[in-house]
Amino acid sequence: MSTALTGRLAPSPTGAQHVGNARTYLVAWLAARAGGGTVRVRIEDIDSPRIKPGAAEQALDDLRWLGLDWDGEVVTQTTRLPLYEAALETLKQAEQIYPCTCTRSDIASAASAPHAGEEVTYPGTCAHRSAADAVVLQRDGKPFAWRFRVADSPAFTDLFAGEQQIDLKHAGGDFVVWKSAGTPAYQLAVVVDDAAMGVTEVVRGDDLIPSTPRQLLLYRALGLAPPAFAHVPLVVGADGRRLAKRHGDTRLAALRSAGVKPEALLGLLGWSCGWLDRPEPVRARDLIARFRLETIPKRTFVLTADLLSAIGYAG
Repeated sequence: MSTALTGRLAPSPTGAQHVGNARTYLVAWLAARAGGGTVRVRIEDIDSPRIKPGAAEQALDDLRWLGLDWDGEVVTQTTRLPLYEAALETLKQAEQIYPCTCTRSDIASAASAPHAGEEVTYPGTCAHRSAADAVVLQRDGKPFAWRFRVADSPAFTDLFAGEQQIDLKHAGGDFVVWKSAGTPAYQLAVVVDDAAMGVTEVVRGDDLIPSTPRQLLLYRALGLAPPAFAHVPLVVGADGRRLAKRHGDTRLAALRSAGVKPEALLGLLGWSCGWLDRPEPVRARDLIARFRLETIPKRTFVLTADLLSAIGYAG
């Protein structure tokens, strides 16, 4: 088995890529390139009802505009269903999953009220079922999802955020790995994909820290080696909330159309990560020698209208 460093960029075409995505992609790309590794690209388009036409192609254009190159062919999730189905079958055979007929409203009414900002914990209504019970449910025409049995909550050491311990039994509980619509859920798809693509290091936004122990459980259940994880702070608007339309148009396509040079944006992002003394134009490859994960501030990066104006974008 190769021990070479392999990172990945995984845009989702559920919408346009924005400045916040660009910062995370830049960190992920530099982490791999500075370590002499390769970079793979995956289009995470498995959430088909929310996919925007043309968004996948635009995401690749955005990466090229930023100067973030990659190795090998672009992987597209919707072409990989047999891989996910094989993983699901493995979990069934091991009785690691069970069919769940609960709707969101069923769960909300049965679960205890969560604290603000916490997700509803699945109360285990269907946990008595075995994998074989799916045959009867299918025969009776009852829709169901597949849930993974959470027996423990793996701790992990994040390359950026440090030691992490999340009690999954009180933070979501048994989780969905296959939707009632007949498609894999995010947690299963990314584990199967990262393992198949040989990814050894995952750099992503810190909003995904709670996903990591779930994914570690899946790696273990499937007999796969997990990558190292680094979760970096998000880019937020002046109000402290993650970037959205209310903060103006921060789409990379909009910056490009307005004539903003990629070097100007990269200079702003490099400065926000502590690699430059001030925002100044720079190419992505020129940041490789300056890359240090530990210099990135632990707090979110606040993107203001003044910062965008300074790189030539009125928003």
